[in-house]
Amino acid sequence: MFEQTFKNIDDILRKDAGCTSELDYTEQSSWLLFLKYLDALEQDKATEAALEGKSYAFILDKPYRWGTWAAPKGKDGKLDHNAALTGDDLRDFVNLKLFPYLHAFKQKASGPNTTEYKIGEIFGEIKNRIHSGYNLREVIDLVDELRFHSQKEKHELSHLYEAKIKNMGNAGRNGGEYYTPRSLIRAIIQVVQPKIGERIYDPALGSAGFLCESFEFLKKKHGLTTADLTTLQKRTFYGKEKKSLAYVIGIMNMILHGIEAPNIIHTNTLAENLADIQEKDRYDIVLANPPFGGKERQEVQQNFPIRTGETAYLFLQHFIKSLKAGGRAGIVIKNTFLSNTDNASVSLRKKLLEECNLHTILDCPGGTFQGAGVKTVVLFFEKGAPTQKVWYYQLRPGRNMGKTNPLNDEDLVEFLALQKTRADSPKSWSVPMNTLDQVTFDLSVKNPNGGEEVTLRSPEDILDEIAALDAESAEVLATIRGLLS
Repeated sequence: MFEQTFKNIDDILRKDAGCTSELDYTEQSSWLLFLKYLDALEQDKATEAALEGKSYAFILDKPYRWGTWAAPKGKDGKLDHNAALTGDDLRDFVNLKLFPYLHAFKQKASGPNTTEYKIGEIFGEIKNRIHSGYNLREVIDLVDELRFHSQKEKHELSHLYEAKIKNMGNAGRNGGEYYTPRSLIRAIIQVVQPKIGERIYDPALGSAGFLCESFEFLKKKHGLTTADLTTLQKRTFYGKEKKSLAYVIGIMNMILHGIEAPNIIHTNTLAENLADIQEKDRYDIVLANPPFGGKERQEVQQNFPIRTGETAYLFLQHFIKSLKAGGRAGIVIKNTFLSNTDNASVSLRKKLLEECNLHTILDCPGGTFQGAGVKTVVLFFEKGAPTQKVWYYQLRPGRNMGKTNPLNDEDLVEFLALQKTRADSPKSWSVPMNTLDQVTFDLSVKNPNGGEEVTLRSPEDILDEIAALDAESAEVLATIRGLLS
């Protein structure tokens, strides 16, 4: 039933002049789902309070609650068409009254982890793109049919929402940056093995895939107590996200997976000075797929000891600094990080190898990320001791990867089995640290068993490195001129 409802919503949005892609469909579905969910949550809390003889203080004032403006019901429990807004009246209420009212919650909130703050953040950044009030009425009526009360309902909705995110990832307009293949995420979590009580952090949250899958992994543990479940809900999952669309999608995805009050902050992680991160700010586990290929401004680069415009390299410094001693990480990064010869790449590899035990590198084939031609690796490391030996695994499923042949859990079974003992095989081998070039710290994936070498670089990668080297040269020359002047 829910699946057909989601399809019907997309069909309506496809006809609306304000919605042009899967990103728009997901965005517009998300804010409506959020308000419907918030109403269901508040109604449940009000019912619980009434049973205890208490009164419940609603977060939203009555005119702005779902049951007043979106889906007013008659005594028969059906939509009251006389009271329900539609057409221009509905559109104008949403744009001119509802959104400004909800955005104002950011100023009222006591802190960034409150529901009030999240409401304010979401509705300050996101906009209603549905131009026709009649289309909006149709979508609202469909969303109102969805139910969030039982675990079965939430489970089905979370699967459908994940499918929407995946479709969005294939849709262009940078949608792919929000979607990491869930089979790869599950394999990363299997290697890192989070435990109840550990704090898990993704500072490049996207659609919150790492945190949602970690929750699924941990809640399956046997013998969980009520205290354990409270810990999972409130003190386990933390994230930061810069982009407003990803922020609302990430929060909605976590809610649908059963994390009712996500500790997600809407901020640019890289704007934080690394020197300001204290022990209390550190985490047991970092899981992330940071954006790569982006270029950060000079003032952002000033926050990092190794200065570079490459977004992923700044994030990697943040990951290392944000881990506790003994903390563990599973990080997706472009494979050229392993071999680039610019100063930032070399310095960052040296830092990683000296401060962390980089024990495993998973080499992913092209096509792992649908819609993105870049080749990636996953770095697994533990902070606090230098690297002695790196174990490599070359993932080669034996078929061309793509939208019709995506990566699946079965493809990663051998990797997970071999990784436990870091055994050698035709696809896996170990490299002692003392055999690496101690000047470049080149970590290229070179299979001694005759497998495909995957560090052959595209013209774009080579041009990127030339540009990075040119920029470094320009900075050096500017410094020399400054000293001479």
